[in-house]
Amino acid sequence: MAAASNESPNRSTEDKTSARRQNEGNKKLKYISLAILVIQNASLILSIRYVRTLPGDHFYTTSAVVMAEVLKVLTCIVIILIEKKGNVKSFISLLYDSIVVQYLDTLKLAVPSLIYTLQNNLQYVAISNLPAATFQVTYQLKILTTALFSVLMLRKSLSKIQWISLVLLFTGVAIVQVEQESGKHKEAVSTANQNYFKGLVSVIVSCLSSGFAGVYFEKILKGSSASVWMRNIQLGIFGTLLGLLGMWWNDGAAIAEKGFLFGYTPMVWGVIFNQAFGGLLVAVVVKYADNILKGFATSFSIIVSTITSVYLFGFHVDLIFTLGAGLVIGAVYMYSLPKANTSTSSSSATSSRHSKGGDSEVDAFLPKS
Repeated sequence: MAAASNESPNRSTEDKTSARRQNEGNKKLKYISLAILVIQNASLILSIRYVRTLPGDHFYTTSAVVMAEVLKVLTCIVIILIEKKGNVKSFISLLYDSIVVQYLDTLKLAVPSLIYTLQNNLQYVAISNLPAATFQVTYQLKILTTALFSVLMLRKSLSKIQWISLVLLFTGVAIVQVEQESGKHKEAVSTANQNYFKGLVSVIVSCLSSGFAGVYFEKILKGSSASVWMRNIQLGIFGTLLGLLGMWWNDGAAIAEKGFLFGYTPMVWGVIFNQAFGGLLVAVVVKYADNILKGFATSFSIIVSTITSVYLFGFHVDLIFTLGAGLVIGAVYMYSLPKANTSTSSSSATSSRHSKGGDSEVDAFLPKS
């Protein structure tokens, strides 16, 4: 009896110690997640802007989009092979069953894949014609388009705070665009042989496509038992084919003359690797973070992009831009705040949805971060 009574306090102490260590580990992972999210969000835009404004021969953006899709597919294949413990026969059987046997399921991904390929090409066009900070702020309109498509297609409900944040987001982006239309910025853009209107249209269309494709992909994921990695292989196959078609249509003659890898430098390869692995990495990292941290990371990356743009590209920050960007940063953070539970039944319904869907919300945005 005495021995048993001595064991129970020891066990409880060990449980408390392990729980404390786990909490400390989770906190560290959250801060690591924050750092990775900020670096990935800011570095991709800044690096694309940098390589597209360097003097000399420029790489073909259509070939970069294709290369990123190929790398993403290869990465997902390696991950599934690791999950199968290197069993190639089992992997080929899974691949055949998921892609060929269930071909109707595979064909459903042709729509988001087409949109994601278009979106990737439009991002290059937008960043090549807009200041990095302006693009980063304007691109947050994808939150607005995603929210609207979620309400229309998935019948999701938004809280009052989220609706207010969407209004603030739109207002902030509008202020930034009015400020950018000033003569000083027009002159700066024209001297750099850039088309501000072309960049603006590209980023708006990219936001619309991002919102629709993300919600459509989430809808498909919720109605399927296929793994996220397999879904990304299916997306990547379509993305590669569609990317090759776009490359042939837009730059076919030039690439045939100069080569697929024309203009590729170590910096360009860095951009492609960031684009290919960034979405996969962020999706995995977000599992260790929460929505608030994700919103904070996005907001902080806007600040990092703006400050870096001042030093790298001579970007001019004034009071109006600061006001617009501030509204966008605040709106992004507000939108990420958790909903208040109105009743016990609603919270239990939410928990049951999460238990069935797993990380579907995170997985829905896996292809593009």
